[in-house]
Amino acid sequence: MSQIEALYELYRRYPSVQTDTRKLKEGDLFFALKGPNFNANAFVPQALAAGAAACVIDEAEHAVEGKTFLVPDVLQALQDLAAQHRRQFRIPFLAITGSNGKTTTKELIHAVLSARYRTYTTEGNLNNHIGVPLTILKIRDDAEYAIIEMGANHQQEIASYCRYAQPTHGLITNCGKAHLEGFGGEEGVRKGKGELFDHLRAAGGSAFIMADYDYLHEMSRGIPEVITYGSSNADYTGTVAQADPFLSVAFEKGFEGTVRTQLVGSYNLPNVLAAVAVGRHFAVPEEAIRTALEGYAPSNSRSQLVEKGSNRIILDAYNANPSSMKLAVENFARASGSGKVLVLGAMAELGPESLHEHSSLAALIGQHPWTEVLLVGGDFQKIDHPFRRFATAGEAGEWLRQQGYRNTSFLVKGSRSTGMEKVLDYI
Repeated sequence: MSQIEALYELYRRYPSVQTDTRKLKEGDLFFALKGPNFNANAFVPQALAAGAAACVIDEAEHAVEGKTFLVPDVLQALQDLAAQHRRQFRIPFLAITGSNGKTTTKELIHAVLSARYRTYTTEGNLNNHIGVPLTILKIRDDAEYAIIEMGANHQQEIASYCRYAQPTHGLITNCGKAHLEGFGGEEGVRKGKGELFDHLRAAGGSAFIMADYDYLHEMSRGIPEVITYGSSNADYTGTVAQADPFLSVAFEKGFEGTVRTQLVGSYNLPNVLAAVAVGRHFAVPEEAIRTALEGYAPSNSRSQLVEKGSNRIILDAYNANPSSMKLAVENFARASGSGKVLVLGAMAELGPESLHEHSSLAALIGQHPWTEVLLVGGDFQKIDHPFRRFATAGEAGEWLRQQGYRNTSFLVKGSRSTGMEKVLDYI
């Protein structure tokens, strides 16, 4: 028996995996990962005291007889274990990646597929080299479908996830200006995200693509089965019927009627179309799809509408890049009402393009009338612009509190590092 087979036997006895001793429960299998500032091998005593059934380690000096499983590298063992578990399933595995909208799309598709099938999916945004294997290892024997979200900020990252997730189906939401520093520009983004389609092409899989984006047609060429959705010329088509504040989608092909969502912004149209395309492709009844989509309420700082007193806040503060910022600002500008305040945090991981992209966003903001504009932190501090500038979300929030706004609409958005959701405490 190989080491990974022995580890898999241990996992089958204790199928709850944990990498954080603070969240560990009785009977968990603890993986002692290492990071730049920590070495969880040293936490084995705490893990065992908390009830861990066993600990997977890669430093022999931390071994405890009968309670530890020694491997050459714990992270590699976690990923290899996920691959071994994946091989036990003969069900559709749908991988989702993209620059914008992948988590919302994943949540919508999960809601749709769960209306008919036992579906497992990525929790939150556990979409990296640790989160993807953890997601796979949470899939139980009763699974009928699995949805795996894949995040990436450099090339070969998606390819590495595909090696152990082995997706049968894939969806790239879009390729925009995100993580430009790691990918090396927009072409690098397409190449990196396209690693998912490279896998599907080689494995004989299926791809779902937004037909409005010409580059996705090119990227998906050679994949045996391509299912399209879009505003026209696709297998499933729909357009924005209303988007103030919530998005309603009127369908023309592949689905009947209108879907009235609880999502803010017309930029969520591709996400809704994707969920319908996936649902219908996998034979989920239309009314079940409609009920699932209309019942989904975002609560993760993504396209979330929050009402506080007489004020209305669009909270889209989980992340931001030039592409998503442009869509959000333009959507907010089109919304009805005269009292509008923009509260935007800086964008991260843009590399040499960062100052230019922040300046371009400031120029776009200047094309529309606003009650007030607050730009927070990062490279907003380094460029010339006529708007109010603040070093932190807390400082911006304190200024907002002093203004005492009433009957006002706010757009709050920024990269995760700026913590823009803190602003809500002051409005």
